[in-house]
Amino acid sequence: MTRPPVHTIRMGFVKANIWRNETRHGVRHQVTLIRLFKNGDLWQESTRFGRDDLPLASKVLELAHEWIFFHSQESEEDE
Repeated sequence: MTRPPVHTIRMGFVKANIWRNETRHGVRHQVTLIRLFKNGDLWQESTRFGRDDLPLASKVLELAHEWIFFHSQESEEDE
């Protein structure tokens, strides 16, 4: 059984999933970045980005960083 991401950020066809991992050193987050595209009638995902995708990918990653930073501080305050 796979757990869903704790948060998803999507802008256009670029999406970042944020995953929460409990470790012996505390909570750690990881991010997967994908680009959505349509192949015929089916939506698919790719981890490859073209030149014109990069500005949007950069913005999505920046927002993911901010989300993780904010929620990491919340976790530290709860302890």
